[in-house]
Amino acid sequence: QVQLVESGGGLVQPGGSLRLSCAASRSFFTIYAMGWYRQAPGKQREVVATVTSGGATNYARSVKGRFTISRPNAENTVYLQMNGLKPEDTAIYYCYANSSYGNSWWGQGTQVTVSS
Repeated sequence: QVQLVESGGGLVQPGGSLRLSCAASRSFFTIYAMGWYRQAPGKQREVVATVTSGGATNYARSVKGRFTISRPNAENTVYLQMNGLKPEDTAIYYCYANSSYGNSWWGQGTQVTVSS
């Protein structure tokens, strides 16, 4: 099993910034991709950004140009730098990881609230 531990959520004013972090525990599995999803009240969980072990990134259209995902040295830690935050970014943000064997894991979630 892999455990994902997130940190960095909180309350921020519109236009502000937050940085989310997610660290994966050591395990037998080699992690291939890591990323962030979010779920707002009354909505389905949606992908925010992902990064593979090769460094390929993918962003939701709604966050492109404002959010940056990084995974230094392809290790098992992933960051999400969120700039220019908007009220519609308010959600619980979940860290995600998978292996090349098809296993996947989720973090417990961290709340991000954008409000004045």
